[in-house]
Amino acid sequence: MPEKVLTHKALCCIVRNGLLLVFRHTNYSYEEVGIQVPGGTIRPGEAPEDAALREAREETGLTDLMVVRKLGESKYDISPLRFEIQHRHIFLLELFEPTPMRWSSQEDHDGTQLPTRFECFWVPLTAGHILQSGQGALLGRIFD
Repeated sequence: MPEKVLTHKALCCIVRNGLLLVFRHTNYSYEEVGIQVPGGTIRPGEAPEDAALREAREETGLTDLMVVRKLGESKYDISPLRFEIQHRHIFLLELFEPTPMRWSSQEDHDGTQLPTRFECFWVPLTAGHILQSGQGALLGRIFD
């Protein structure tokens, strides 16, 4: 078995009126990638809070966001998809701009690869348990 790599990730919980902002990859089925919150890899030298804001903007197309607070950290073994253990920094973000209930977005990857296409939408916060790969594990801390 390959050696597992440790990666640092920032995850974003954006909540408005009891709804949680999630997305799905439109190039893959739900069975392959599930429903996720915005997030991604923290770049070398980047603060986790800055990574959270960058990833939320890149994946949703939204710009008027602010980190409210850190909900915590967790580790998740994402094998066998990738032999990787994710050290996750999970943040509660506030959104200050209006959105529809559902919209399309894409991440352009600085032109280094084909764009990744997303469908962003709101689900009840109480349905956070449906998130893929344990991403909803710390949602209860929103109420602390």
